[in-house]
Amino acid sequence: MNKNPLFWRNPDYGQQAALPFSQADLFDAVARWERFAPYLERTFPETIATHGIIESPLIRLEHLQESWTELNSLGLNGKLFLKADNQLPISGSIKSRGGIYEILKFAEQIAMVEADLVYQDNYQILASAKYRKLFANYGVIVTSTGNLALGVGIVAAAFGFKTTVYMSHDARQWKKDKLRANGVTVKEFTTDFSHVITQARADASRDPRIHFVDDEGSADLFLGYAVAAVHLQKQLQQHHIKVDSTHPVVVYLPAGVGGSPSGVTFGLKTIIGPNIHAVFCEPTHVPSVTLGMMTKLNDQICVQDIGLDGLTAADGLAVSRPSRLAGNIMRTLLFGSVTFAEPDIFRYVAQLMDTQQIAVEPSAAAGFTAIPTITKNVSAFNTPDTTHIVWATGGNLLPENEKIANYIQGKALL
Repeated sequence: MNKNPLFWRNPDYGQQAALPFSQADLFDAVARWERFAPYLERTFPETIATHGIIESPLIRLEHLQESWTELNSLGLNGKLFLKADNQLPISGSIKSRGGIYEILKFAEQIAMVEADLVYQDNYQILASAKYRKLFANYGVIVTSTGNLALGVGIVAAAFGFKTTVYMSHDARQWKKDKLRANGVTVKEFTTDFSHVITQARADASRDPRIHFVDDEGSADLFLGYAVAAVHLQKQLQQHHIKVDSTHPVVVYLPAGVGGSPSGVTFGLKTIIGPNIHAVFCEPTHVPSVTLGMMTKLNDQICVQDIGLDGLTAADGLAVSRPSRLAGNIMRTLLFGSVTFAEPDIFRYVAQLMDTQQIAVEPSAAAGFTAIPTITKNVSAFNTPDTTHIVWATGGNLLPENEKIANYIQGKALL
């Protein structure tokens, strides 16, 4: 309530729990991504190099780690990496995973029920005029502070769906402009995400041909994010990173509504196992998932209930009420969470650019803010055998003037 940065260590971490999703659900999502790879490669030329696979590199941050002592007045043991979802094709953010996946599944269902698509088809045919005409009979509505809108909006419009994005007051103008340029209808509101999503859900419910992408509780979004773990497992192997009780891997994930970091965390624990540990990172003004989990009220409490304003420059994290899925599923899977003061993310934006020439949006630098707190408080995560992975959630589509402004703001704080 005092907006002081904190570290909350989850007392239920590692306990047994019945989860609503299984490894089979995750691999069903993997298979769907693979079926759609030919369609994505044909429709989005930026995926040709990866043959239609939506994935990002794992980058060693040697130069940033070398300057860590200067920035934080303490050293960093182990190795530091960036999971560069800021480079994901199509929407330039982690929302390419869940948002695009949900639209792929919706399109597949329509094509199989209303037309003659079968699993063995080359899904490139979904880009044909026949299917675009079919998809034009359907609509998609999504609410977003920015990045989910880009992932859902760009792909849904490409299929031919009538696509409408409801955007809260925190959304950046350039994201609205890009959506409109891609044929998406953007409805702007002066209220925050939690109020806007209620309106969008009600509007979508009036028409059975409109699919509502529910960032507060969608199973398809969740599983789309979870697939990241399958690719990360291979990347860890390629970097010769061991994962066992003496070689822990700590993954730092920015959290807004909590859907994407929760989906990723579920995937990591399901695919890689008990020795990879997830930490959520949230602004002190909008610690919605932390608040929900600390109180065990989950989505039944929002930050305004305890007198916080919910305001942050990290637009992707500006969500006052957490996902219905996040707290319940993370109850035993999340190691803990850390909240940060606003200037910290800008410092890391500048530091990442200075040392590695990598540009991310402010919310995507949130993971760095948790490392000093975690390494001070958890001795097992501060050894030469620890691997630290910061999940950079967005940034590649940032206009150049925004990148420069963020960098200047961060540089002034160093």
